[in-house]
Amino acid sequence: MKRQTIVPTFVLSCIFVLFSMFSSFAAEHFVEPLWPGGAPLAKNADVETPDLTIYLPDSAKANGAAVIIFPGGGYWNLAMDHEGHQVAQWLNSFGVAGIIVRYRRGPGCEHPVPLTDAKRALRTARFRANEWNIDPNRIGSLGFSAGGHLASTTGVHFDDGDAAADNPIERVSSRPDFVILVYPVISMTEEYTHKGSKRNLLGENPDSELAEKMSSELQVTAETPPTFLILSDEDKVVPAENSVAFYLALRDAGVPAEMHIFETGKHGFGLDPLNAIRSDWMDLCQQWMWQRGYLGTCGP
Repeated sequence: MKRQTIVPTFVLSCIFVLFSMFSSFAAEHFVEPLWPGGAPLAKNADVETPDLTIYLPDSAKANGAAVIIFPGGGYWNLAMDHEGHQVAQWLNSFGVAGIIVRYRRGPGCEHPVPLTDAKRALRTARFRANEWNIDPNRIGSLGFSAGGHLASTTGVHFDDGDAAADNPIERVSSRPDFVILVYPVISMTEEYTHKGSKRNLLGENPDSELAEKMSSELQVTAETPPTFLILSDEDKVVPAENSVAFYLALRDAGVPAEMHIFETGKHGFGLDPLNAIRSDWMDLCQQWMWQRGYLGTCGP
């Protein structure tokens, strides 16, 4: 008798949902250099050129919000697929522009190079808001892991722009209007610091002043943007203490914040659409964006 293979209904449902999501995510995108005239602080000629991959939602669905995406990779690699392209396509599915930053990192690209690229990406989106059908007051940062650290630094080390700059992009504010952090690296001083990210960003033996400056939980002020955090208790690569410390600093400063901790989930789960529990973070995030007014009048 031939053995029958039975696929659980839940698995079939997940596969259907995943297929439906990524079918609808088949958004057109284009790539542009982040620094058309040449990147500053370019010490290493072998470093790849930083760029932006821009996913704009269908004009009939667009609500004016935009999110600048920083994939993780320990300030060494970049998880461009599951923490980049998939994320931009998901954002497009509910009318939000997704802009992925291929920021510089690694030897010759230590601090302040990644933050300089991150701030330039935010300025560019704001400067080109009319062209890309974006509301310049609804532009957020989203980062995963080390990219989460970079996204967090955009929320604590922003500036209003240089009014005297020759390039008009540099005259624009780099402050994100909101921040979304997914299992982020935060501290550069505590025992739970992700040592690889710290080494790649700050060098082998950074002085304590620099380490404190780049520990985002120590730099939060009342001007830090509202923040949404996602993490898991199971993550041993970037422990929960990172996010918890940042959340507590936000609360102490009176900054609106929301944090969700899942019991399971190893580091790097991304959108995790096939997990019935962790994939809820996408809905939770969309709901938060709507409640705070970042999606305009469009409901989740």
